[in-house]
Amino acid sequence: MSDGLLLVDKPAGLTSHDVVARVRRLAGTRRVGHAGTLDPMATGVLVLGIDKGTKLLTFLVGCDKTYAATIRLGQTTVTDDAEGEILESADASVLTPDQVGAAVQALTGAIEQVPSAVSAIKVGGQRSYARVRAGEQVELAARPVAVHRFDVLEHRSATADGGTPVVDLDVEVEVSSGTYVRALARDLGAALGVGGHLTELRRTRVGRFAVADCHPLAELEATVAREGAGGIPLLSLSDAARSELAVRVLTDEQARALSYGQPVPSEQPGRAEPVAAFAPDGRLVAILDERAARARVHVVLAPAGSTG
Repeated sequence: MSDGLLLVDKPAGLTSHDVVARVRRLAGTRRVGHAGTLDPMATGVLVLGIDKGTKLLTFLVGCDKTYAATIRLGQTTVTDDAEGEILESADASVLTPDQVGAAVQALTGAIEQVPSAVSAIKVGGQRSYARVRAGEQVELAARPVAVHRFDVLEHRSATADGGTPVVDLDVEVEVSSGTYVRALARDLGAALGVGGHLTELRRTRVGRFAVADCHPLAELEATVAREGAGGIPLLSLSDAARSELAVRVLTDEQARALSYGQPVPSEQPGRAEPVAAFAPDGRLVAILDERAARARVHVVLAPAGSTG
């Protein structure tokens, strides 16, 4: 089995950990991780690292993400999505597209967002969602996030179970890492005075990785059944790093030094983002931190002696 990234189109009904567990069995390795959780109800882009690919995940977690979602205005739920119990209902039929648009605009840009209480954020060493499910009242602190784009694609009236007039919004949002789309739905409904929650969520992009590049889990299982683990369509470490990170081409001497964990001069001292350092033959040697005059190694990906 090779090292690399596997782009999965996660189905609804599975946790991200469920997908990781299945891919471990398919790939025949325990070294599988993911670059950002998706809720069980959500579908779409789930970036997995296989073997050495797990070392790249740290540098992908902070990528911007794009989602297609449906927000229901007129009902609040305990989880801020359709999986939770309905807490309150209100007639949303009076809302106009202009009112909705103004509230959406107020939630666009740099904002302070209180994450959903059923998020995976740890509180006192335990996941927030676990505390909520145990009956605790959890209050999380607001954190700065960025909503780069919040587009309403369709505004339509509907009737919820029980007869409450609601409004369903099909939206597309592009957000910074750490932004909760469920919380956007909750806050949009609160701003409009009728409550809101998320009914559908599909992650369509993580950084430059699009859902069109992803493989359905059932397709992967069929491929492995037919071809074995070698048939898993991995994105190589080099291609993945070139896609998402700043790139530096090393000399042969620098490549050898880094493969042994030895420092090299920074190419652009003060550069804040991580840098993918490649040997002259195109092999990915290491991920570097070039904020100082001497580059610090985040992680070495080429074994000592393999680059010369």
